[in-house]
Amino acid sequence: MGDPAATVLVVEDDDAMRELLVEELGDAGYRVRAAPGGHQGLELARSERMDLVITDLRMPDLDGFDLIRDVGALPDPPHIVMITAFGSIETAIKAVKLGAYDYITKPFELEELLLLVEKTLAERTLRRQVARLQREVERQFGFENVIARSEAMKEVLGLVGRIATSTASVRITGESGTGKELIARAIHYNSPRTKAPFVAVNLAAVPETLIESELFGHKRGAFTDARTDRIGLFAEADTGSIFLDEIGELALPLQAKLLRVLQEHELRPLGSTKTQRIDVRVIAATNRNLESMLADGSFREDLYYRLNVIQVDLPPLRSRPEDVIPLAEHFLAGVGQRQDPPRRFRIAPEAQQLLLAYAWPGNVRELHNVLERGVALARGDELRADDLPGHVRERKPGDFLAAAVARRMTMADLEREYIERVLEDEGGNKTRAAQRLGLDRKTLYRKLEEYARQGAPVAAADDGPGDSRA
Repeated sequence: MGDPAATVLVVEDDDAMRELLVEELGDAGYRVRAAPGGHQGLELARSERMDLVITDLRMPDLDGFDLIRDVGALPDPPHIVMITAFGSIETAIKAVKLGAYDYITKPFELEELLLLVEKTLAERTLRRQVARLQREVERQFGFENVIARSEAMKEVLGLVGRIATSTASVRITGESGTGKELIARAIHYNSPRTKAPFVAVNLAAVPETLIESELFGHKRGAFTDARTDRIGLFAEADTGSIFLDEIGELALPLQAKLLRVLQEHELRPLGSTKTQRIDVRVIAATNRNLESMLADGSFREDLYYRLNVIQVDLPPLRSRPEDVIPLAEHFLAGVGQRQDPPRRFRIAPEAQQLLLAYAWPGNVRELHNVLERGVALARGDELRADDLPGHVRERKPGDFLAAAVARRMTMADLEREYIERVLEDEGGNKTRAAQRLGLDRKTLYRKLEEYARQGAPVAAADDGPGDSRA
């Protein structure tokens, strides 16, 4: 049976053939529209959404070739199958060049046509799914979706925006977990290569004996287990971008082969006698110090300069605390969407304070893992302090000041936060809070009113009996 959502347009000037096709396609489960000529068929395709057009080649008013060309120019063109009694190869080539998906020659069996219709619609569905996924990926890695509240990350995105349209090699540096692959994808999906492949490989995860085959491919019989030909990742990324993560793990012999690929824009698969031209933008990343590897001879100087045309340095999460809560909320939204049914999570104020005070040695990756764990333990839609792992909850001496330094807080900011914390610890009692702070009550009230005018209200409870502003 056909896809009940698919609409098929039959354009045929022979009345008997047109009626037969409409009846058979309808019985197969398709919604069917029909037109006795090319002009009427074109008007129907312009006014209604069609998934497939089946058209005759020879028609008195507008032949099938003209119809293919005009339908193909529509904003969301349907697939086209041509019916012709002139089954020459020249006819088929011209039809496909103009945009037809396939053709069938008269006379034909109806079963043969129905199988072709089913195949054509399945391919159209697949192509639309791929296009939708491509659009989603492009949106996901658009600059507007990369969390950057801190000045440091805004500078990174500014640089990425400037280099995205270039073809120069890029080296991304930063600690493990800072999001180097995310930035590599942002470079690719904001470049003219966005429709071409993006291929990522972690060189540290590939056995050294297989890296050459993985990157450059091999011919059958090139080594013991090479039972079939295999294209490498560079060939797979042709016209697009390849992300070589942990480039510092590459052994010296393979560094020389990679250098040749970068210099000559060609590769030779293992066991092959022929070279293959490629056009690939290379984005490399490592958390190792390549400069020190140059000094001890474990990394080639010529390859270093080939890779290091443009350098993007990602700051660790501890140096950009302005991004912590926005990143956490972004991750929680994603985790919540994957729940069944989807849920919206929020972060309790005390949990936010703990997230801000923690140093995040594992950077953004660690933050994501902590939040996934928190969602698994949460008793409701609010992530609380006790949902966080112990090492995040434990406050070490100096955590508050260390977090304040990392957050680049001014003295005024530090004073306000300290007053808020003391007041919260005293249950909102202003009298006791003023005593702990070493302030008189009038001074404390004045500061609280000032914070409220600044849009930073402080939660407070009524003081006990006998307390007054006087």
